[in-house]
Amino acid sequence: MKIAMVGSGYVGLVSGACFADFGHEVVCIDKDQAKIDRLHAGVMPIYEPGLEALVETNVKGGRLSFTTSLADGISGADAIFIAVGTPSRRGDGHADLTFVYEVAREVGENLAGDAVIVTKSTVPVGTGDEVERIIRDTGTRHRISVVSNPEFLREGAAIGDFKRPDRIVIGAEDDFGREVMREVYRPLYLNESPILFTSRRTSELIKYAANAFLATKITFINEMADLCEKVGANVQDVSRGIGMDNRIGSKFLHAGPGYGGSCFPKDTLALLKTAEDYDSPTRIVEAVVKVNDSRKRAMGRKVVDALGGVDAARGKKAALLGLTFKPNTDDMRDSPAIAVAQTLMDAGVAVAAYDPEGMEQARPLLPEVTMCDDPYAAIAGADVVVIVTEWDAFRALDLKRVKELANAPLLVDLRNIYNPDDMAAAGFTYLSVGRG
Repeated sequence: MKIAMVGSGYVGLVSGACFADFGHEVVCIDKDQAKIDRLHAGVMPIYEPGLEALVETNVKGGRLSFTTSLADGISGADAIFIAVGTPSRRGDGHADLTFVYEVAREVGENLAGDAVIVTKSTVPVGTGDEVERIIRDTGTRHRISVVSNPEFLREGAAIGDFKRPDRIVIGAEDDFGREVMREVYRPLYLNESPILFTSRRTSELIKYAANAFLATKITFINEMADLCEKVGANVQDVSRGIGMDNRIGSKFLHAGPGYGGSCFPKDTLALLKTAEDYDSPTRIVEAVVKVNDSRKRAMGRKVVDALGGVDAARGKKAALLGLTFKPNTDDMRDSPAIAVAQTLMDAGVAVAAYDPEGMEQARPLLPEVTMCDDPYAAIAGADVVVIVTEWDAFRALDLKRVKELANAPLLVDLRNIYNPDDMAAAGFTYLSVGRG
């Protein structure tokens, strides 16, 4: 089949490369000429493990190509995926659907044959209805079916998630859409990946409901971590104890500084706005958003307290290890590190930082933070070392060297990647999350 992927960002590029690897002919389309030029040169616009090699293989195989021309890219396509950004709209928090609707209009104006138009972007309930209306209003005489096919990709593990998904959700209103989508995903169906066919609106809501539920699990265990510190319990044991219950599951029960990234913050907010529009408030999600927002700065205050409080902390230096919202990505969107760093600087603490992939993206967001070439350069002269992101590179630090370089053997571990007994034996004052 020929597939057109409109949008060559995280979702579009990963999805397009994986579809090409299944044997489909895929054209990735983007209006950003510089991005397309870089892709032609083999330079990825994002960091995702394995993506560069996957793109290179399929470009060489003639299955994957890139263009800035939507008309050329969708010509002859059986399925046209819309995979453009839907950021939170300034002022009201609703999902900004400007790019989605622009693509829909341009697709309708340039459609040269029957096609299924697939919304891959995360969009509120009812967006597919509007996409269909826009395309039909262009006057196209070709048969179309507008389908919802949300993505469930984790940054840092996206290729594996795409090729071995828990499920594939397809919201279609007619047999034409369902038949084409079955063929698109036939390689995965043969591998027994479950495909769930629903109505279009149901599919759109599934994506938001899934992310809101996962955000709720994260926020729940973070609140349990705070309680553990008060009562002298261990949140990691609590997580294991409840996660072994099959009704709950162990995933997303790791205490830390709060969730961030491209999905959870904007999707929980968009779900709240949709619920308000339909007069069906989601109180639990409201609480999740509020608690998570406050937690990030609370983690900064935790570090300030470790330095002896605001008065004692002023003029000292903190080394932040990890800036991205999670490991194996360069994504800084809503990263807890931003709030942690800002809270420290507001308290008069100088901040140096190192991240294996995210410093280029972090610089404009944290211009007052000194970016260093390696973790030990950040640690040199620091009064406290703070682990913010659990990159593998930080799991086996040379603790002897850390003690020699730092002004004090003080380490605040916001990801609980070290053992408290081991750190005490190494001579560190060690603070973690939820291990009272």
